[in-house]
Amino acid sequence: MKKELFDQLEASVREAGRIKRGTLKPSRTFELDPTNDLVKVRGQLGLSQSRFAAVLGISTDTLQNWEQGRREPTGPAKVLLKIALKHPHLLLELV
Repeated sequence: MKKELFDQLEASVREAGRIKRGTLKPSRTFELDPTNDLVKVRGQLGLSQSRFAAVLGISTDTLQNWEQGRREPTGPAKVLLKIALKHPHLLLELV
């Protein structure tokens, strides 16, 4: 590894340590809504985002956008999610 890249990596790790200890504020943060129904269903099923996305037949990025409220499902996805919310284990039975 080139010294310049190593130095950048080392500085990044040190910065992460200061953020974790609370001596430095992070440049950005992300808030997840724990009341989000999709997160609840995924938690009930014990699935990771990537596995839940695969069960739904969508990309992990799409699921993350839905869970974080940046986008909303439309069309058939909306219907499938309504079924998933009422009968979460039905999804696993069908896959």
